[in-house]
Amino acid sequence: MTMMPNFSLAASTRDADVVAIPVAKGPLVLGDGDGSGIDAAFLEASGFEGKSGEVLVVPGPTRTTVMVGVGPVAKVDAHVLRRASAAVVRASWKRTSVALCLLEAVPEGMDRAEAVKALVEGAGLAAYRYTVHKSEPKPCRVAEVTVIAEVTEHPGLQRVIEHAGAVVEAVCLARDLVNEPPGSMTPVRLADVAVEVGERAGLSVEVIDEEGAVDLGLGGLLGVAQGSDHPPRLVKMIWNPAGTATASVALVGKGITFDSGGLSLKTGEGMMTMKSDMAGAAAVLATMSVLPVLKPGVSVVGYLAVAENMPSGKAIRPGDVLRTRAGKTVEVLNTDAEGRLVLADALALAVEDGADAIVDLATLTGACVVALGSRIAGMMGTSDGLRDQLQAAAHSADERLWPLPLPGEYRKHIDSDVADLKNIGNGRYAGALTAGLFLKEFTGKVPWAHLDIAGPAFVDADDAWVAKGATGFGIRTLLAFLDAYVPVGADADADGADEEV
Repeated sequence: MTMMPNFSLAASTRDADVVAIPVAKGPLVLGDGDGSGIDAAFLEASGFEGKSGEVLVVPGPTRTTVMVGVGPVAKVDAHVLRRASAAVVRASWKRTSVALCLLEAVPEGMDRAEAVKALVEGAGLAAYRYTVHKSEPKPCRVAEVTVIAEVTEHPGLQRVIEHAGAVVEAVCLARDLVNEPPGSMTPVRLADVAVEVGERAGLSVEVIDEEGAVDLGLGGLLGVAQGSDHPPRLVKMIWNPAGTATASVALVGKGITFDSGGLSLKTGEGMMTMKSDMAGAAAVLATMSVLPVLKPGVSVVGYLAVAENMPSGKAIRPGDVLRTRAGKTVEVLNTDAEGRLVLADALALAVEDGADAIVDLATLTGACVVALGSRIAGMMGTSDGLRDQLQAAAHSADERLWPLPLPGEYRKHIDSDVADLKNIGNGRYAGALTAGLFLKEFTGKVPWAHLDIAGPAFVDADDAWVAKGATGFGIRTLLAFLDAYVPVGADADADGADEEV
């Protein structure tokens, strides 16, 4: 796994190579830091304005000072602090130790623990770079990140540091899994990683191989995988808290380790990033890995539906019909709409296992990327209460979700002439919504939410704490959601979905 900095608390900056001092905008207000003597006039003369995330690197005889903007004082929050610490690490890439004096920017009334968590996440996630296959790697050299705080605060903030560091490791694990070339990150290998992670973390892990999938009637998973030389896997990872759990939550992840489109072949350009089609499963695996550290009060079962979608003489054809675990038959009219097929079986298993709520994550549709771009995921589901809790969790994690409808009048778009369902809608339009309506068919009466993460799961440039390539999107949202989860019911009209757009 990519190495991350160590995080600690201290009352002094004396051992750091780099000291980061916050600067607020309009008029410039300088943090105390370590008494560096840099004043507002110098900053203004340098063209530094104190904008959120802006940096000015000032070399010194023994150490470097990084001035980092936090914007207007009144608007400093966790988002601003996360962005600021990320900017500091990127500006200190070749140095070994950084002291963050950024708590000086925390406004009165803001929770200090929330601030420290944001600083650790921003710094740790910004330090990530996937260099495994580089002959001359240039990873971030920052090995130590120290949050400067009053000594009296240390006992209460130490656990925050530890938990935030564990979350950073989980996100970076998911990034590594998705960034790994698809020839080596096969379905079997991803299942093996889940077992390895589970053993280290103390989770129960069950791996269903192709023979087990046949016995269980996982026709969607088997159908997608049959064109590949690499067999599929359905992985269950289980966390149970000490004592009585308040509820059972299922997390379901799409794990297409490479998506060629099958016989409905993608273009060459369209395949270039299709190792990322397992980002949902990677997010679920990584989320499960950290639950023994964070200890939410709910039982959590993670389902990884893992397969490779390839064209061959064995591959499913447009027009073939698959029978899913739920007993429903699906006419496959486009083999590139495969994610919903593997998810159908995993969702059905989650319902059978008695989940009180289900959340799935999937790089499901290009339509969602067209609608929302690369920083926002689409969210659909059958429970307002579940969606509201996920929205609140996403807000705290700085991961944006945009609610989308499940219009009942669109349900007819997935009616098939020869089977119970077809795996695509009618024409080019409402692709993300008809995909959501398809998944809903396999969730029964269980409150369910679907997160289409096709846009933010894999990006083409660094941005603050978000890394180029795999981002690990959704993990921090899921962890915040599980930590605060309150049991919900399905909405009364869930059977008909939303009747109006």
